[in-house]
Amino acid sequence: MSFSRKVKEELLKKSFTAIEKTFKIETVETERDRKRLREFFLKRASITDPEKDHHLEFVCRGKEEASEVSGLLSRFSLRPRATERGGYCIIYLKDASEISDVLNIIGAHKALMDFENVRIRKELSENVNRRVNFEAANISRTVRASIRQTEDIRLIEERIGLERLGEGLREIARARLRRPDASLEELAETVEPPIGKSGANHRMRKLSRIASDLRREGCPSTGIREIRKNQAL
Repeated sequence: MSFSRKVKEELLKKSFTAIEKTFKIETVETERDRKRLREFFLKRASITDPEKDHHLEFVCRGKEEASEVSGLLSRFSLRPRATERGGYCIIYLKDASEISDVLNIIGAHKALMDFENVRIRKELSENVNRRVNFEAANISRTVRASIRQTEDIRLIEERIGLERLGEGLREIARARLRRPDASLEELAETVEPPIGKSGANHRMRKLSRIASDLRREGCPSTGIREIRKNQAL
């Protein structure tokens, strides 16, 4: 059974008087608007299964009817949109919270609970997926950076030896070789005294420049000049 069908069957099983008892009616006009919107829902509306999408529409016979439906929704502070399809005027809502409001207004409270449960579950799932994707991207960046840094350090070690580096550069280089899977924050905590992530990143960038010079020149001279400029690191 479609979600639209379930909503309409719920409404048809209740008298509107029973539905109205659940609301604190502010004015006669508000009560009349709720009743009229409920009638339009039963005759003209369809609502997409919330598992698939958020869409509620009223298929109206003419602009006058469409204007009335749009006015009813607007009086409940909703923001309906309009289009035309197959000679009919379509008044529709795409916002999930506004669709929930309509279900509440017309008194379809069981359907409202079902709709909200699906909505919450989907939001939680989407949040988890975003978090997983974010973490996976971070891990991927860490791995790529580690591979690149390890290659740079191995090159320096082979060409000129790590002992030619300043103490700070030598220490972070050896820490990376010991822990190729560690993040910069983790490496920063292993040196003495501990430094921050920015400090570790600064030293890695220095090592990268030395390795780049060695690759470009094919000899250690340029790299050694870079080392001498940064002996204090």
